[in-house]
Amino acid sequence: MATSQTHRTTCPAAYQPRIVDTQIEAYLNLFGAVEVSGTKWCGKTWSSLAHGSSVLYVDRGSNLQIASADPSYVLAGDRPHVIDEWQRVPVIWDTVRHAVDDLGGEKGAWILTGSSTPRNMSKAHSGAGRIGRVRMHPMTLAETGESNAKVSLAGLFEDEFTPCACDSGIEDLAHVAVRGGWPEERLQTAANAQIVVREYLESVFTQSVPQLGGNEELTRRAAASIARNVGQSTKVDTLVRDVYAYESEDMATEGDRKAVSQCVDVLRSTYLIDEVPGWVPASRSPKRMRVKPKRYFADPSLAAALLGLSPDALLQDWQTFGLVFENLVMRDLDVYARALDYAVSNPVRYYHDDSGLEADAIVERADGRWAAFEIKVSIEKADQAAANLIRLSNKVCGNDKSQVRKPSFLAVITGMGEVAYRRSDGVYVIPIRALGA
Repeated sequence: MATSQTHRTTCPAAYQPRIVDTQIEAYLNLFGAVEVSGTKWCGKTWSSLAHGSSVLYVDRGSNLQIASADPSYVLAGDRPHVIDEWQRVPVIWDTVRHAVDDLGGEKGAWILTGSSTPRNMSKAHSGAGRIGRVRMHPMTLAETGESNAKVSLAGLFEDEFTPCACDSGIEDLAHVAVRGGWPEERLQTAANAQIVVREYLESVFTQSVPQLGGNEELTRRAAASIARNVGQSTKVDTLVRDVYAYESEDMATEGDRKAVSQCVDVLRSTYLIDEVPGWVPASRSPKRMRVKPKRYFADPSLAAALLGLSPDALLQDWQTFGLVFENLVMRDLDVYARALDYAVSNPVRYYHDDSGLEADAIVERADGRWAAFEIKVSIEKADQAAANLIRLSNKVCGNDKSQVRKPSFLAVITGMGEVAYRRSDGVYVIPIRALGA
């Protein structure tokens, strides 16, 4: 078997450790193979190389042609062997799955990286029990050093908390939201980083979308509509109205809905957007809950780019700033939540019931523990947010016959504020620049 395109690898010299490293290492000890997936440029390859002994880049040289003809070609290399951009040849997934079956219990043989889900993956075997799945995002503020991470999400679940000071400044917050958490751009100005983000989006729309069978222009418009409605459980008809510039949702046809739904599927397949599902506590009827997923971007800089926002423009539009900031917090919270013990596959959800009571985020663990969060840019809204969280807790846990255990904690995550503290009512107020895993 030709192996000229397989290279030995060591941890890249400039690699900055990521929170997800712990999960990758754990999964290599549990599964025959591990898939590390996420949006392009979020650091998947470097993180995988940090844990691998050799690598084959599917999309380099003649590898794509050879792998298409003989998928077993990609398996050769010192283990753990990284197979980068495996989705370019979708049959690689089943090839690795079968190879894992032949290992006789050996763990951590292959690491697959993927920046999109192939169109035909719905027909493939899930790989359950053989291939562990790890999701990556761009860097959190704790990873870029813009949060001191003195308030640990894991610690809060164990009732471990110490008040602490942190950096503040609304201008800096607007800068990090627009710049984003892209590893190679973390030292750039927001203006320079946005050039790269716009180029990234262009490559998604002109290359990735057609490869996945999507319509470039419709998907571009759908992404812009989601950016205008970021963090909302937007109906398909609303997206259709934006995409086709209809004056009302009533003008949408079933064909329009199907086309736009396909655009959303493509954006999700490229990991450009994340869908956060609604949380239904055991004591509540699903009929009384809003469970349609809310949509966020993998990084807040993507929303800023689609909306054409600079830090100054964001500061002039407080409502949009609030939505982009919420996207930033949801990115970080998802990364921190996936690092928890007893983490579930979708650890972050939201709550919204038929009375209008809601919480921006619910972090739920496999052991039944949960916590609720409200997200506010301004510290002045902490009182209102805390009262809302207490009402939610009382409502879902107040009934003696309720099957829902009390929350481990309630917290308001803010953009402003120089101190993380616990209020007299027990609710934490935590500036995002103090939060970590």
